[in-house]
Amino acid sequence: MVTRAQQIGVVIGLAIVTALAVLRASDPQLLRLARDLTFDQYQRLVPRSFENQPVRVVDIDEASLREFGQWPWPRNRIAALVDRLSDMGAAAIAFDVLFAEPDRLSPRNVVRDVTGVDPSLLGKLPDNDEILSQSIAGKPVVLGFGLSNEGNYLPPVKAGFAYTGESPFGAPPAIRAATPLQPQLQANAAGLGHISLNPGTSSAVVRAVPLFLSDGKQLYPSLALEALRVAQGASTYILDAAPDTANTLTRVKIGNFVVPVTASGELWLYVSPDTAKRYISASKILTAGAASADIAAAIEGSIVFIGTSASGLQDVRTTALGENVPGVSIHAQIVEQILSGRFLSRPDWADGLEILSIAVLGSLLVIVTTFVNPAVALACGLLITFFALVASWIAFLYGGLLFDPMAPIVSGSITHFAATAFRFLVTDRERRDVRRAFGHYLSPSLLHRIEHTRDALRLGGDERELTVMFVDVRNFTQISEEITPSAVVAFLNTLLDALSHHVIANDGTLDKFIGDSIMAFWNAPVDVSDHAGKAVRAALGMRETLARLNSSDAFGFGNRQVAIGIGIHTGLACVGNMGAETRFNYTAVGDAVNIAARIESACKDVNFDVLVSEQTAGLLPDCALLEAGALTLKGKSTRTKLFAVIGDSHLAKSADFVELQAMHSQLVAALRTRSTSSRKLIGATRLKAQIAAAGLLQGFYSQISRRAGHFVDEQGDKAADI
Repeated sequence: MVTRAQQIGVVIGLAIVTALAVLRASDPQLLRLARDLTFDQYQRLVPRSFENQPVRVVDIDEASLREFGQWPWPRNRIAALVDRLSDMGAAAIAFDVLFAEPDRLSPRNVVRDVTGVDPSLLGKLPDNDEILSQSIAGKPVVLGFGLSNEGNYLPPVKAGFAYTGESPFGAPPAIRAATPLQPQLQANAAGLGHISLNPGTSSAVVRAVPLFLSDGKQLYPSLALEALRVAQGASTYILDAAPDTANTLTRVKIGNFVVPVTASGELWLYVSPDTAKRYISASKILTAGAASADIAAAIEGSIVFIGTSASGLQDVRTTALGENVPGVSIHAQIVEQILSGRFLSRPDWADGLEILSIAVLGSLLVIVTTFVNPAVALACGLLITFFALVASWIAFLYGGLLFDPMAPIVSGSITHFAATAFRFLVTDRERRDVRRAFGHYLSPSLLHRIEHTRDALRLGGDERELTVMFVDVRNFTQISEEITPSAVVAFLNTLLDALSHHVIANDGTLDKFIGDSIMAFWNAPVDVSDHAGKAVRAALGMRETLARLNSSDAFGFGNRQVAIGIGIHTGLACVGNMGAETRFNYTAVGDAVNIAARIESACKDVNFDVLVSEQTAGLLPDCALLEAGALTLKGKSTRTKLFAVIGDSHLAKSADFVELQAMHSQLVAALRTRSTSSRKLIGATRLKAQIAAAGLLQGFYSQISRRAGHFVDEQGDKAADI
């Protein structure tokens, strides 16, 4: 049966799951950042190894600036650098440098700015831009251009484009204008590519780079892509677009290489740690005799990127590995990654899978938390976390696939917390009330059954068969008169605490303490199997505990022995919450309770510590019992047959007790018939009891003669004392 609180909890939980799924679908900046940081951590754990690909960076570093002066250098020196690299056999030379304005250090431009110079001399002076233009002509040189917010200049495209599927021209990031190139340089360059690494993003970390920019009609390749194209002598980019969706890219083919890209034409960078092996100082290329055979071998057949790492030029970027590297090295790593064939990709359906996982797993956690157990739900949540992390990691490690494990993990944690909080505050309120009410009176196993058995507890009055026990301290009035009140309290606390443990341990309900007495019952508030047997086992445990306390002088009474009487009866009683609306107790009332209390009082007459009624004795076929006669209990019109509890089933099966029981039966028969042999039988039975019950029945048999009439049928003549 599903309670209303559980229904409300499920509705609220599913609403939270829906909200989290919608939040993930909207993909706010915070979630994107968490996802990016997760993917960064994957790369830091297993970065792409540096495989010494034919890609090098000629670095305009601090040593080069010390050797040849501050940047920018005159372009005739740049031309010399191109010539040296070309002579060494570079497959492509790509500049991560802008040549947007005329060279101000060119002799022709310097003289032009001097007043009074004959204009006819200008044509005779060298022009560094012309020198560089002539140097790059016919060589595999790729020049870079940047994005601009001013003007309308867009560079010419040196390559052709072919595509399959729908038009892809709206897929890449937009370009409105570019930094202009000197016309003669633009014309003689083998390729032109943009140098923007993360346009339109606020993140300082470069994680994905656009391989193309678009003005809506034309695509403009990146510097790295153009360098790879020129190095292969390819003339066309082949684009695979989605067959049914416009403005969506899937991959790009450049010569012999195929590159998977995002829908917008970006390449996920799989970077390797920065290493000096990637760089060659420009000073070693330009200085005569400085270029060793190793440098020449490294340049031959390589794609060479020319850029700067000098700190003053501020071309520094951050990679997913957390390293600050020159921007030119990222262009080089793009080509390295393509050549190695090790790519990262995030499938188009990854977002849908992550949203679905939030919905499905979140709903599962809500159901488990509400209807099973928060601890089980926590275990499920931990398993979900483990498998999400493992699956995401394996996908990255073996397939280069990027799946976000954090979105379902965080969403699952929020869902579990909310569902658990609701259950604690609302759904489990009744269970906590029950535990608080019964925690001091019931065993943990019984409490667990009440908590997890629906409708097991019906408050307000329930008539059922109970086994009721009363325990009372003998001569308590005399004891309390001889010691101080604080000592009385200490005595009762020690005794009652030790005795009550046996009630709890045997699935009983500890009803109340009445001064020096204990009232307990079995078979309520939930059904307890063999409740009469458990009540008797509790009584036998109390007998042993009291003997131990007396022998160890736990009460500090010296030689005085504390004695108790225990009465047990099984019958119908009404059990439930009783009292006023503002204060009530869970208790039992009825004739069965009264009889149990009277049986406990009868222990004094019988001179035995544990007595049970005939109804209870009928439920104890395996216990060691002896008939104690039929006594007239206070408030009862008929006599009640009682039995003395000698021991458990182990004692009942012993040969000595079996013989004692047979002799006791003969004694009872003699007493009922008023036989003269009863006195002789009492003596013999008492001797056997010494062997079978170790003196436990000494007082019991000493009272038999005085109580002979208790064994005569109520309808028969009253027997005289024997």
